Amino acid sequence: MTKRRIALISTGGTIEKTYDELSGVLANHVSVLDVMLASLELRGVEVQRVALMNKDSLEMTPEDHTLIAETAVRMATQHAGVVIVHGTDRLAVSGERVVEVGGVPASPIVLTGAMRPYELRSTDALQNLTEALIAVQLVPPGVYVAMHNQVLAFPGVIKDRERGTFVKP
Repeated sequence: MTKRRIALISTGGTIEKTYDELSGVLANHVSVLDVMLASLELRGVEVQRVALMNKDSLEMTPEDHTLIAETAVRMATQHAGVVIVHGTDRLAVSGERVVEVGGVPASPIVLTGAMRPYELRSTDALQNLTEALIAVQLVPPGVYVAMHNQVLAFPGVIKDRERGTFVKP
């Protein structure tokens, strides 16, 4: 059985934040994505991890968004799909940048993140990662966000801060 090759680009964000005991804050120092992936049954899928950066998205520069977009578009030509793990505050900026850089990519590109870190008891991180890994195998080539039991296509996706999710007005 041939496995579907999925690139997983990590950029940081809340989903990857861990608790730093010395400073007493959640921070982007190490990624927890490997722990999350190990807890999933990923039959028929080969995930290639690409650790691009580990930043809170509020700290991302325009150059960071371009790097994410160019990397995703390039990886889409080499894989059956691409999942980008991203901070939710600026996720829509990167999603729009992917569309600007690559138009309709060779394979689906799906962004996801979390409103609460994986390390917290009440988190949406694992659900959102799982949804993104499923969505990237089912949707046609394009750029999407998959979170909170929905998949929305770019352009035009925004974060609704009051509802704590993404919408397409």
